[in-house]
Amino acid sequence: MRVAVCQLNARDDRAANLRVARELLDRAAAGGADLAVLPEYTDHLGRASTAPKPEAIDGEFATFFADAARDLGIWVHAGSFHEVGPDPDHTYNTSLVFDRSGTLAATYRKIHLYDVEIPGRVSYQESATVAPGSTLEIVAVEQARVGLSICYDLRFPELYRRLAVDGATVLVVPAAFMLHTGRDHWEPLLRARAIENQCYVLAAGQIGNHDPDRTCFGRSMVVDPWGTVVAQAPDVVGVTFADLDFERLAEIRATVPSLANRRL
Repeated sequence: MRVAVCQLNARDDRAANLRVARELLDRAAAGGADLAVLPEYTDHLGRASTAPKPEAIDGEFATFFADAARDLGIWVHAGSFHEVGPDPDHTYNTSLVFDRSGTLAATYRKIHLYDVEIPGRVSYQESATVAPGSTLEIVAVEQARVGLSICYDLRFPELYRRLAVDGATVLVVPAAFMLHTGRDHWEPLLRARAIENQCYVLAAGQIGNHDPDRTCFGRSMVVDPWGTVVAQAPDVVGVTFADLDFERLAEIRATVPSLANRRL
């Protein structure tokens, strides 16, 4: 199974962001990808005043990526977008996955919200405007069982262990990981989630500067169940490919049966 992680630099211009996202999906399909993954907030990452209105899961955002999946004949993980939330003051940070026919196959709402205060460096309260999801999601994509997550979820290993116990063989992490934490934590966390759950991890990130005063780390990558980084994006907008080997996954799980040996 061939996968593609798409790295982009979304900013204030939603139309431009979507145009680049479609170009990346075109490249993914041309490169033979069965599944392409886009990063968190694919359509807009910038000033709140320029953010698009939240939409339902059958709105313009969904239609755009459903059409792309159908036109290209590939599975598309559309990163995430602002879905209409439970009240007027809160949206959901939501991932949508479309199959090769453009049919919506899975919906996941980010569970862990990025509420962080680092004096003199960063102050961000995602929960002020975003409501948490509450449901885990695994979707069958070809021969893979794909567990969904978004960005800050990466710091909560119990989520991924539940996905693995429930049968996930691939874990997907669309992200807009901040530069100041990403350069130290991004790769170690991704490799840890792969090793401890004996799953492939597909991580698609935003890269570069985003107004106001936000810089994302990028380094989108694919990690195998042994914890080896088998593909990593350079520090530019682009597409990175990897081939997933499920016979190797089964061999790793048989050789080091940590999932089978768990006691808790």
